[in-house]
Amino acid sequence: MRTIRATGAALGVLMVMAACDAKPEAAPPSPTPTVAASSASPSPRVPDVPRGGDQTISLDVGGQARTAQAHAPAGFKPGMPLVVAFHYYRSDVDTLRRMTRLDTKADQKGFIVVYPETIISGFNAMDCCGDYDDVGFVKALVAHMIEVWQVDRRRVYATGISNGADMTFRMAVEAPGLFAAIAPVSGGFTGWRATDPAFKPSEPVSVVTFIGGADNADVFNGGLAKWRSRVRCTASAKGVYAKAITWTRTHCADGSDVVDYQIGGMEHRWPGGTDVGLGSPETKINAVDVMWDFFVAHQLK
Repeated sequence: MRTIRATGAALGVLMVMAACDAKPEAAPPSPTPTVAASSASPSPRVPDVPRGGDQTISLDVGGQARTAQAHAPAGFKPGMPLVVAFHYYRSDVDTLRRMTRLDTKADQKGFIVVYPETIISGFNAMDCCGDYDDVGFVKALVAHMIEVWQVDRRRVYATGISNGADMTFRMAVEAPGLFAAIAPVSGGFTGWRATDPAFKPSEPVSVVTFIGGADNADVFNGGLAKWRSRVRCTASAKGVYAKAITWTRTHCADGSDVVDYQIGGMEHRWPGGTDVGLGSPETKINAVDVMWDFFVAHQLK
């Protein structure tokens, strides 16, 4: 179980939460990617109609009712990219949306965001939470978005924070050929699943990640080093993004890229977010802007 990161009076509460969560919260069409089938073929319980705006997507996955919230620009059209966004433990979709302003970015840049909803307030990610088939749910959800919403299967991405960030790493490994890139924020390739040397992506998935220097960075850096080792990445460049913010870029044997932003002084937060939930508006880097530029530069072949 990971080290608890919290300050002040919230520490006592977060220590209790740690029993369930590893991290308490305060870049012509191509062939269909290989996706392992879930225990049952997903089918919409309530038909959703691809269009601009917000709506709920309801699926039956292995006999379990699951839902997600979707946002598309007013000028929706087939062939748009898709970003899957995972909230943190003990949080919800509404908080993530207001904190990150991903919907606003989607309207500006022309992509769709879909926010999976959890059953127990946390995703079954790298070392927690619960035993629900969240991997199967996300596979079914993305398959639905490809089939019904006709998103560009070459440009499917994922992001999330904390437990949600962990979930992006698990999806990158267990849904080969589905995601072109992931952007974990304040999360890592750690936990009991990462202890297995065979647990690594079989298809290239590029990674851009944001790590706070005051957020147990040793744990996260260790996990990222493990990821780089397993996909055989070689350091190629380092630089300074802004005062107290540095970055490292590596290129990997499978053709993927891994870029991490080290944000000195930042705790367990979403850099450049609003002052909601774990948002950190004072940080001199906006995670959504940086990750979108990274996503644009990466797509499946």
